[in-house]
Amino acid sequence: MSEDSLGEQTTRRPSQNEVVVQGIQDMISSGEIKPGDRLPVEPLLAERFSVSRSSLREGVRALVAMGILETRQGSGTTVTTLDPHLLLKPLEFWASIQGEKSSNDLHTVRQALEVESAATAASRRTPEDIEQLRRLLKAAEPAIQAKDHEAAMAVDLEFHLAVAKISRNPILIALLEALSRPTLRMRIWQSIYHSGRIETTHHEHQAVVNAIAAGDPISAHAAMRTHLAQVAVNLED
Repeated sequence: MSEDSLGEQTTRRPSQNEVVVQGIQDMISSGEIKPGDRLPVEPLLAERFSVSRSSLREGVRALVAMGILETRQGSGTTVTTLDPHLLLKPLEFWASIQGEKSSNDLHTVRQALEVESAATAASRRTPEDIEQLRRLLKAAEPAIQAKDHEAAMAVDLEFHLAVAKISRNPILIALLEALSRPTLRMRIWQSIYHSGRIETTHHEHQAVVNAIAAGDPISAHAAMRTHLAQVAVNLED
């Protein structure tokens, strides 16, 4: 096969609705339209992108599904808030349907994010933040003593997301929320419960809180890394 033939095969012209999706995304990226703004009327957009109105509507529907646009009766089509939590919904769905074979990979990604969130939290924590973390640790104790891994898992999820929120980084928070849904957490906590590490896990959480309270990013990073590395060992086992 000649190089010219190979090039013809690998080069694909975007479809009309793909042109619409990219075009509207470019309008948002450039600041031409902002969150809350209405889209220009159909005839203008169709002419601008050189597409049919049916293709324009397909592209708009795709952007609505992605959380970039929203359509309301009587209000037309507008740009959403573009909140990271909203735009990362597809990632949350994808993470929720992964089987056991993907648990280790997902945990590895979560680990990289969480050690950074702990370090950042140590730099940005307030007395109220520390009080909340200690309250969550206290709330976990009855479940741990009763060996109730489902109740412990619920508090564990709340604890890790609380640490992320102290980082004050909305993108980091949204990513961790998307990757920390109960479906995955259940598999993690089942491994902890069956390994007999439920009390040890609680002590590791206490070490994380102590480092954050001390305002020591390096120690907080290390404490969270140690905790999640042990969780990874349990998952592998």
